[in-house]
Amino acid sequence: MAEPSPRLLEAVARDLRPVRPLAPPWRRALVLLPLGFLLLVGVPWFWGFRKNLSELGMWLAWGLSALQALAGLAVVGVALREGVPGRKLTPAALAVTLASSAALFAAVTWVTAQYAPVLVRPEVRVRWVWECLGIATISGIPALAAVAWLAWRLLPNRPWIAGALAGLGAGLMADAGMRLFCRVSEPEHVALAHGGAILILMVAGALLSRFAEAWKGWRGRG
Repeated sequence: MAEPSPRLLEAVARDLRPVRPLAPPWRRALVLLPLGFLLLVGVPWFWGFRKNLSELGMWLAWGLSALQALAGLAVVGVALREGVPGRKLTPAALAVTLASSAALFAAVTWVTAQYAPVLVRPEVRVRWVWECLGIATISGIPALAAVAWLAWRLLPNRPWIAGALAGLGAGLMADAGMRLFCRVSEPEHVALAHGGAILILMVAGALLSRFAEAWKGWRGRG
């Protein structure tokens, strides 16, 4: 095999740049802890707390919402791990992440409906679904943008999956504050409005991640 020419070695040496090593995914996810707290408190503070919040009590209201926010933060850590080449999730780990997130969302919804039931009048049911869908989606955008910023240096082998997990984590964090604001406890409403917002953020995260990887590839070729 021929030795590389001195000119080639010189060109490679000029292109080398020191790179700061990545912190572990869980440590990078902790950067979003203040944002998670802001969503938990800020969403109901801005839009108004639900009138029957006292029926839930401290633990079922703030305790469950804090648990959901931390779960969203954990999913963000999983998304950041998926973005590291060679550390992608196994099918079993991915299934556990999705199933546990869905189970937590369903359990929180069921508990809220049991202890603070609120029925919706038929004439406003559809309008309230659209209103909550919009508010929940908008509330999750800052978290999704923050995750995208953290993931910018990553090179995921499966950008669709990494982005969808990022959207799932952002959606769970945003919904933790939404349930303290939304006055409706009907599972159908929560599934369509709040769950729908989480799905929208997952799709947005997947598309954003795929676009970012395509743009980085185009910039590298340029």
